[in-house]
This record gives sequence, structure tokens and C-alpha cells, in this order.
Amino acid sequence: MASRGKFTIVLMILQTIFIILFGIFVKYEKTDQADGQVPGIRNFYPMFKDVHVMIFIGFGFLMTFLKKYGYGSVGFNLLLGAVVLQWGTLVEGFFLHKFAQFSVSIVTLINADFAAAAVLISFGAVLGKTSALQLVMMSVIEIVLYHLNIYIGTEYFKAADIGGSMFIHVFGAYFGLAFSMVIYRKDVKAAEDDAGSVYHSDIFSMIGTVFLWMFWPSFNAAIAEGDGQYRAVVNTYYSLAACTVVSFALSSLVNKRGKIDMVHIQNATLAGGVAVGTAANMVIYPWGALIIGALAGVVSVLGYRFLTPLMDRIIRLNDTCGVNNLHGMPGLVAAFVGIVATAFAKEDAYGHSLKTVFPGRFNSTMGEEIRSAGTQAAYQAATVGTTLAIAIFGGLITGALLKPSFWEQPRDKQIHSDEDYWLLPDDGFPDRGFPDVKVITGQVGPIEMDNNTKI
Repeated sequence: MASRGKFTIVLMILQTIFIILFGIFVKYEKTDQADGQVPGIRNFYPMFKDVHVMIFIGFGFLMTFLKKYGYGSVGFNLLLGAVVLQWGTLVEGFFLHKFAQFSVSIVTLINADFAAAAVLISFGAVLGKTSALQLVMMSVIEIVLYHLNIYIGTEYFKAADIGGSMFIHVFGAYFGLAFSMVIYRKDVKAAEDDAGSVYHSDIFSMIGTVFLWMFWPSFNAAIAEGDGQYRAVVNTYYSLAACTVVSFALSSLVNKRGKIDMVHIQNATLAGGVAVGTAANMVIYPWGALIIGALAGVVSVLGYRFLTPLMDRIIRLNDTCGVNNLHGMPGLVAAFVGIVATAFAKEDAYGHSLKTVFPGRFNSTMGEEIRSAGTQAAYQAATVGTTLAIAIFGGLITGALLKPSFWEQPRDKQIHSDEDYWLLPDDGFPDRGFPDVKVITGQVGPIEMDNNTKI
């Protein structure tokens, strides 16, 4: 049974720390003296709204497929998001401003949402198998490593990853998978019956899918500039479309009876947004975006059908949401596409936007080229390697720190169930049944009956 005192104390201590640190370090951005507007509010707020919806409705409802963990999926998604929005803002500021006071902009809010996305991807790998305490502490540790990785990738490698496929999706997926491997318990197998879905829980999950699918162009284009933002929207739009068509086709093909698997449609249809993310603002052309999306659909569906059960059986890697198939492998596809697109990037294709898409190739003060396209491509490869290393080792260490019984990891029937943490209604929860109402049907429609009704 969850310890309400421990849970409350941890959250209240964290929130108190956030309040103190915000008071010391965080301030408003200065307004423009000419028109009194805050810089960037008109350009970035529309995209920010879309990304915000993705984090709290998209990710939250996507994970409601578990028949006994709907409250936990959408509820803990909200909790983790709220923690990370604050902690992510602080940690980003500490890295960028060396513990000096800093101002927050709309881009800061977008970056905090991106950080939340990484944590929620990791949450998907351990969905239903961790306590609320473990999840909160996992998010606190992960955000430090997440921003460390971004700092290395952007400050030293100067990597281009506008849609965050390496920094967000690859990092979040493999951190979560490493964490899941360490905290694995044998009784997860005993709780497999509760790990499935029911008809209505899959429909709720599709709500998340549709919101994510609609707004993913904003996710990839949110912090892009100039015509790069236009390309990011167009490339993501078409990549998602191609991915969806291929996902439906492959889902039917890999099923022995030729039927479409809702798991594939909930997840694989989104892989195109991940796979095009790194190169979203690059000149890959619409037909290239279609190819990338189609490839992502193939990789994701085949991963769900064959790789996920194989990993569970052979290396005890239990991936509840299949984040390896939606975020991990498509993120690696994105990294490869980004390396190739970077290696062939030329000024005649990009014009002036070459400097904004690939800032690492040019001196920030004089604007002179200091890296060739090939050299920048090598730094892109180094970035994905560093991301994998920090994510995997960070996930393993975090799992070891949070595995002790103090953190109240669920056991046996607590796994994949809301009962341990949530006040549940008497009716409607699986295994509790529904109201004791008998129904008979006739030509005039259904008639409710109780024990005193006579026919």
C-alpha cells in the first residue's frame, strides 16, 4: 500500500525547493521598449500551445490503453509534467547561465515542455510498474542528465536536431528502457493479464494518438527560424501521412488473419514525426519526407510485432508502451537521416538559412565557415553516440538508486493497477463489475429491471 506521508513529504519538499530557487534565479524577460511587447510572444506562442497540448493530452491519453491504469496514465502524466516544467526550467538555466540569474521566455517554456516529453517517454517504458515516488525521483534525476546531454550536443558538437529526435526521443526511450531493465521484477509476468487493454481503453488511447498526430508539425517546428520553420512543418506533415498509410498496410500484413492491430495504429502512425525530426528543417524535399515516413512505419510496426516480445523474453526488457518502437528506433532513423542531410548541405540549396540550420559550421561573430559539411556530419554522429551513452548509463544508475524497497515499487497485483494510489469508483473498474441492473430487450427497446419487476 502506498505511503501517503512519504509521497506528500517528497512532493512538498520539491515544490518548496522550486519556489526558493525560482525566487533566487528566475525573472521575467524584458519587454520591447517600442511596442511594449515581449519578444517572441507572437512568433512562438501559437506553436507553444500546440506542444503543450501534445504533452498533457497527447502523451497522457496515449498511455490510457491499460485497462486498470487509466487514472495513473493520465494523472501521473500531469504530475510529472508539472514537476518537470519547473525543474527543467531551472536546470536549463543553470547550464546556460552558470548559476546566474536568468529570464524566462516563451522559448524557455517550449524547452521545458520538450524536457517533459523526454521524461514522459521514459514513463511509457515503465508504465504501471513503478510507484509515484519512483516516477517523481526518476524525473528529477533524468532532467539533469537530459540537459547535460543537450549542453554537450549543442555547446561542443553544435549538433542540429530541431525536432529533438536525438535529444528528446532517443534519450527518453533508452533512459527509460535501461531504467526498466534494472527495476524488472519477476511478478511483472504474473501481472500480464492486467497489462492488456479493453475496447474503450483503446479508444481513449486513440484520442492521444490523434492529438499527437495533428500537432506534431508544431513540435518539430516550434523553435525553428525563417524558412526552416516552413520546411519543418511541411516535412513533418508529409512524413506522418506516409507513415500512417504504411502502418495500416504492415499491420494487416503481419497479422495471421489480416486484421489491423490497434496497438500499431496508436503508435506506429506517429513514428514518422519522430523519424523526420532531426532533419525537419533541412532541405530533404517533400518526396524525401514521404520516404522517411514510410520507413518509420515499417520499422515501428515490425518492432511492435517481433522485437518487443523478443526483448521481453530474452533479456527481460519489459517495454510497456513500446517506446523503443515509437521513439527509440525511429529516433535512430532520424539521426541517420540528419547525418546524411548534413553531409550534403550546400548553400545553393539553403541560401541564407544555411547559417541558422547549421550554426555549428560558422563562426558566431564573424560568420565565417569553420566546419565543412562532412565535419558537421561527423559531429552529428558523435551526438547520437553521446546521447545513447548518457541515456543508457544514466538509466541504469537511476534504476539502481530507485530499486530499494524505500521507493515502494509495486508488487504482484499492484502492478498495472490504479488501486494502490487512486480513490476509485465502486462501479466500472475492471473486476469490480457494474451496477446490478438486468436488461431485457423487446420491440419497444431496453427495459431496466430490478428484483421486484414482474413480467
